[in-house]
Amino acid sequence: MTRLFSIVAALLLASSPLAVRAQEAGARTPQADEHGGMDHGAMDHSQMDMSGMDISGQDMKGMDHSDHAMSASTVSDEPGDAPPPPVPSDFPAERFFAPDRMAASRAAMVKEMKFSTFALQVDQLELRTGKGGDRIGWEGQAWYGGDIDRIVLASEGEGIFGERAERIELNAYWRHALDPWFNLQLGMRRDFRPDPQRTYALVGIEGLAPYWFELQGQLLVSNKGDLHARGKAGYTQRITQSLVVEPEAEVDFAFQDVPALNVGAGFERLEMGVRLRYERNRSLAPYVGINWERKLGGTADLARAAGDGVSGVSAVFGVRAMF
Repeated sequence: MTRLFSIVAALLLASSPLAVRAQEAGARTPQADEHGGMDHGAMDHSQMDMSGMDISGQDMKGMDHSDHAMSASTVSDEPGDAPPPPVPSDFPAERFFAPDRMAASRAAMVKEMKFSTFALQVDQLELRTGKGGDRIGWEGQAWYGGDIDRIVLASEGEGIFGERAERIELNAYWRHALDPWFNLQLGMRRDFRPDPQRTYALVGIEGLAPYWFELQGQLLVSNKGDLHARGKAGYTQRITQSLVVEPEAEVDFAFQDVPALNVGAGFERLEMGVRLRYERNRSLAPYVGINWERKLGGTADLARAAGDGVSGVSAVFGVRAMF
């Protein structure tokens, strides 16, 4: 009996470590499964503070760094003697546009970027047909110089066919660039019509305002002491590659009465028009449009007293040219 009890006790003692190991393994398995379902890709490791970790006790002397050796640099400081690459004979823009068109564009750019050059531009040369009969009108300028400084001769006027011109103006001024957008004008203006003739000292400013409005303002003092001002505004809108619409307005202002010129103090004249041109090339572009003109204030009163009209509308047919 004693022997049987001893055998049973020995078997129990032998099986107890196995039970403990099985119990520990069973306890670890759910924990492993629990962490196995965690998404470590979404963990923010930047919030983990390892500054307190002591790694001084880790011995890395046994690590073999022989495979990390870098070869010596073979770059030479001496300049090479290889021939330069060939100069390109093509232009990137020619992949999208015809070569002859791009050649003309490059030639125009070289011409415009020269220090000084001469140009003649006729903005308006037109026939105006309306109730008062057929009239001719013109506006243009010639200039010599560059982008910074130019000498400009500008003229505008109008008249009735077969009669003397009613208005002839000639401006001569120095134009100086104030910034990439606006220019200063200093010079003179001579009015050959109407009589009596006047000569004016001129100071003005012209340029391109935001949203691409072209503006011009001038202040004029005549040789008789009367003071005048003129303002212009225009806008160029390209509808297609060839069709361009251009509305514009011009207003004159007198600071005093000038009876000799039939001008009253205040706003003298307002002119507005819109022109649609066919611009196949910039050298010559025909256009059609409509023009409206009206005398204002005291100037209109003087015109009525003299039996003249104060307003008129006309259809215009003309050409714009540049040389």
